[in-house]
Amino acid sequence: MTPPAAAAPAGAATQASPSQTLSRGIRALEILAAAPGPLTIAELADAMGVHRSVAYRILRTLEDHSLLVRDDAGRVQPGPGLAVLARGVSRNLQSAALPELTQLANSLDMTAFVAVWDHHDCITLVTVEPRHSGATVAQHPGTRHPINAGAPGIAIQSALSEEEWDRLATGMPYRPEAAEARRKGYSASHDEVIAGVSSLAAPVRVPGGRPAALAVVYIRSAHDPDSVGAAIAESAARIERQLA
Repeated sequence: MTPPAAAAPAGAATQASPSQTLSRGIRALEILAAAPGPLTIAELADAMGVHRSVAYRILRTLEDHSLLVRDDAGRVQPGPGLAVLARGVSRNLQSAALPELTQLANSLDMTAFVAVWDHHDCITLVTVEPRHSGATVAQHPGTRHPINAGAPGIAIQSALSEEEWDRLATGMPYRPEAAEARRKGYSASHDEVIAGVSSLAAPVRVPGGRPAALAVVYIRSAHDPDSVGAAIAESAARIERQLA
């Protein structure tokens, strides 16, 4: 005779699985990172779609690891622990790119950045704004935009042939602009991600990983776009040599 099943502990049906709890914690960090300012626990709970008590338990754990902090009013915002984690993301690429980004930003009076490929998006990994310029486009680390829009995505595609791209089965078409960028060594876009903003980018091939893009973004410039594109491609080549 089959023994009766053991009774589930009281409240087990309402407890989240470890994976669900982890997913909710990550979602909380994503919401806080995208928010323009600190959020109340109630606002965060609403954005997560959970009860305030659930959000509170998750936030306490994140707070213990300095991944978020609360101000005097009890509102929450990203904490310094996130900066420690971010420092380790593509560490070699960040280290190799930073001097090139600084040189490009200050010589061109444009914001320079590295974007990495994440599923269907490009994510800004590290950015440098020019030292002496009154009107630049901010490009904060963590900024995300679709890979099929903008010069960085075109540059990333251009690091691969159309056949190589199709074999990856990304579900996204290989843009004609990527074939042109593959020939020229850099890509260009205007009005694709932000209205009125232009971008130029070159691919950075990362050994053992997916290609990234070295890019600049600007509203207007006295520099010839072809000269800027060539400078970016040269910087990308120097980064690749350091990574090799």
